[in-house]
Amino acid sequence: MEIFSGQNDKRQTDHGQKGRDSGHNADSVLKDPVCGMIVTKASPHHLVHESRSLYFCSAKCKSKFEASPKKYTRTEESAAPSPPDAAMQGATYTCPMHPEIRQEHPGNCPKCGMALEPEMPSLEDDENPELVDFKRRFWWTLPFTVVVVTLAMAGHGTTWLDSLFGNVDQNWVELWLTLPVALWAGLPFYKRGVKSVINRSPNMWTLIGLGTSVAFVYSVVATVAPQVFPAAFLIDGRVSVYFEAAAAIISLTLFGQLLELKARSQTSAAIKSLLGLAPKTARRINADATEEDVPLSHVHECDQLRVRPGEKVPVDGIVIEGSSAVDESMLTGEPLPVTKRQGDKLIGATLNTSGALVMQSQHVGSATVLSQIVQMVAQAQRSRAPMQRMADTVAGYFVVTVISIALLTFFAWGFFGPNSSTESSWVFGLINAVSVLIIACPCALGLATPMSIMVATGKGATNGVLFRDAAAIENLRKVDTLIVDKTGTLTEGRPTFERTVATQHFTDEEVLRLAASLDQGSEHPLAAAIVAAANEQVLKLSKPEQFDSESGIGVRGKVDGKSLALGNTALMEQLGVAVDALQSQAEELRGHGASVMYLAVDSTLAGLLAVSDPIKDTTEEALQSLRAAGLRVVMATGDGLTTAKSVGKRLGIDEVHGEVKPAEKLKLVEKLQAEGRVVAMAGDGINDAPALARADVGIAMGTGTDVAMNSAQLTLVKGDLRGIATARALSVATVANMRQNLAFAFVYNALGIPLAAGVLYAFTGWLLSPMFAAVAMSLSSASVISNALRLRGKSLNYKE
Repeated sequence: MEIFSGQNDKRQTDHGQKGRDSGHNADSVLKDPVCGMIVTKASPHHLVHESRSLYFCSAKCKSKFEASPKKYTRTEESAAPSPPDAAMQGATYTCPMHPEIRQEHPGNCPKCGMALEPEMPSLEDDENPELVDFKRRFWWTLPFTVVVVTLAMAGHGTTWLDSLFGNVDQNWVELWLTLPVALWAGLPFYKRGVKSVINRSPNMWTLIGLGTSVAFVYSVVATVAPQVFPAAFLIDGRVSVYFEAAAAIISLTLFGQLLELKARSQTSAAIKSLLGLAPKTARRINADATEEDVPLSHVHECDQLRVRPGEKVPVDGIVIEGSSAVDESMLTGEPLPVTKRQGDKLIGATLNTSGALVMQSQHVGSATVLSQIVQMVAQAQRSRAPMQRMADTVAGYFVVTVISIALLTFFAWGFFGPNSSTESSWVFGLINAVSVLIIACPCALGLATPMSIMVATGKGATNGVLFRDAAAIENLRKVDTLIVDKTGTLTEGRPTFERTVATQHFTDEEVLRLAASLDQGSEHPLAAAIVAAANEQVLKLSKPEQFDSESGIGVRGKVDGKSLALGNTALMEQLGVAVDALQSQAEELRGHGASVMYLAVDSTLAGLLAVSDPIKDTTEEALQSLRAAGLRVVMATGDGLTTAKSVGKRLGIDEVHGEVKPAEKLKLVEKLQAEGRVVAMAGDGINDAPALARADVGIAMGTGTDVAMNSAQLTLVKGDLRGIATARALSVATVANMRQNLAFAFVYNALGIPLAAGVLYAFTGWLLSPMFAAVAMSLSSASVISNALRLRGKSLNYKE
């Protein structure tokens, strides 16, 4: 099974083919300064650098050193190797609300002020430093806030307070208690607020900074210089202060940030669980036959690694010695181990259950299957759903609108308040304006869709469904037509060779040998079956002198000086090769569901080859589920029409298109879209790539080619069509969750801001305290995140 297999990577750098002479003296055993591989002075790859002789395991490492000697120079020949380049690169940080913001160091988003997070979480990540800092600021200053609020609620002139403070004015006591809260605990908020103004991106921190500053500065002036206020501001000889509002707002905002940061950290749980599947070390076999455990970051392409029973396969590669049963359930979901022998592919993070294996690494670091899955999940989490555009548009005007409403509130109360004939109405206006600034929460609006997307992509990954972007999550629920390829999508994609029929001038064996020789350059499943059949018959294959893939119709090339063409009827027609001589045999084989390919040698028909591909056990059940959900299912395959109809009849697919070229699959997608259909295309081959890219949602089988997966928006890791029903259920649940979040954010602000402005005062005499406004603001963001996290517990059973 080839999943994310990187079939196009044909590099053959030789790290592994080294002598195993253990008879050298200890001082003749050295380390390659580039990769750290144990080498000997017998290595043909060596040079002299600054009067020192250096030895390398391969020409590749030697050329790397020559390109940048300072990078690899060590004071001792046996110095430890440097990690691979990828490991040396710093982390990239991005904003959950604005993924276009990316930088190489931690900090705050210049648009929304939110702390930037690592683009790719790691298992070694310590607790979020901002979370640690906010915890310290919150708990150290909370006692001051509690005391200030208690004093304010008790009021001036209380007997026990008078006896406690003596002749000291209570306003001064509240001032000193509020200073550490306002100037230290609130410092990050003020910095963000100032930065938002400098960057001309007003946000939540602009509102909080403005609101708390107004309340605090007003109260400081009222305490330090009460004489500057008119007499109407005096109550019992004092000017009313609002230190408790400033302190409570800062403490409550800190608490809200703690809840939000804690909840946001849970959205990366899916990525961390995937990262946790990989082993930490690999057992490398060195050139002198010694073995050592090395960190995974020190494993290079073509290293030889030993995998003992019960150990995980460290990276992707091939078996070069031994045989064993390997549990690939972490990738495919199949519980039964797969037998692996010499030449078979191994996928990193799968479990070796029985025998010992020696493997040669092929794909390491970010090139492994597991790393590609993690990267796809991370990319999808950073993408933006179309629904978010509306939220972004509203949020862009939100802060300016709120500040305008706060100013309007201040002046409306000042000029038209119940005590407008006195200066006290301006005090009401000031406090209500502060409440408006504090209660407004652009974060609830900004987080409404990103949090749902982050949780949904993680949920999908744990269920074998990998979304490449958020648009696919939103669009999949709208799909009403599904186009499916046959080979590898409806069928196993592991065809078995049936038979060869040769014309009178060729033998069956010769037809098979020539076809298999040509097909060595192809990655198509049908080609693999033909090559395997030739190997089983121990036929001597020739290396193709030339190879070209005619996407969707076959392959062409030269073998033993002969021009060969292997493909369907369309390829033969294109070359002017008549197939009438074998037409009846071909139709008979197709009627039994076999795929038929013609072989032409020097423009003359040589024979045909029949390959059958069994239908997947889960396909019929999956199609029934999709039809029950209202989807129209269409088959489009490059295989012969007779074969396609035979398979379609067995699966209940009425609309079948056979011998379809890639351009024709693309036209079929466009035709259905022109009819008003929302089209999903499911395929696994290079010939499916144009249609996958054009469809409203492209769905690739994880068992297919890299080109198909790079063209699709969604990959089914297990290659099981039931995953489409799972993905569709997740799409429906996610969009509903996003709508709930957006509705909550809009309703919260639509109700909260007028209440804070005091619209109910004329009817109830009730005003919203800035302190309660801060409580509401803090809980609004936490509520949106908590609702998004509910998706993690959503059942995605395809039968539901």
